[in-house]
Amino acid sequence: MQKNSQVSAFILGGFLCLGLILLGNSIGQSLIQMKSMERTVTVKGLAEQEVKANIAIWPIRFTEVDNDLNSLYKTVQDKTDKVVLFLTKQGFTPDEISTSLPSIEDRQAQGYVNPNVKFRYAAKVTISLYTKRVDLFLTSRKHLLDLAKDGIAISNQDYNSRTEFLFTELNRVKPEMVQAATQNARKVADKFAKDSNSTLGKIKRASQGQFSISDRDSNTPHIKKVRVVSTLTYYLGD
Repeated sequence: MQKNSQVSAFILGGFLCLGLILLGNSIGQSLIQMKSMERTVTVKGLAEQEVKANIAIWPIRFTEVDNDLNSLYKTVQDKTDKVVLFLTKQGFTPDEISTSLPSIEDRQAQGYVNPNVKFRYAAKVTISLYTKRVDLFLTSRKHLLDLAKDGIAISNQDYNSRTEFLFTELNRVKPEMVQAATQNARKVADKFAKDSNSTLGKIKRASQGQFSISDRDSNTPHIKKVRVVSTLTYYLGD
């Protein structure tokens, strides 16, 4: 009876040893696989695209001076009406045109009067055009000489007088640009994997990056350059 118990214990011990060996081997293989999964490469993919602005904002500014305040107001109103009429003739609607009250400056109220200043009052006027018809605006701007013929000197040198072009349809180009940036990044990762005698695996982590919109150049601000850089991390295998 005692002999049978010893045999049974020996057999049980053998199975336990075999199990521990198999478990150790399995854990070892798992550690090797986990170690191999830690091999990664991080790359960046760039995508750029040129687009046309879909909104134009044009502040039309002019200044009038006079020594008589009532006369100044009449002149300002007359020239404001002429600017609005000019824009209407170009094809713009009243919804696209807005006018603001003129800013009147009394130069004698400043205490010190410059003897070289001939006129007491100066009025600064702004008529704003906000339109989605950018092509129509670009054509209309070529006819500014018509306003000069009416005695309206448009200020173009002031920073606040510059035309602003916007591109607000980013969601329209986002998908294809993200795809292009991802494909670009994969090409770089493929090249790295081949150069290091590795194989490229799945994506471990991806960051889309931030989109930026800028003018293509100073001469064509209505053409915008959209840019995005995506960062991707891939697994590498043997």
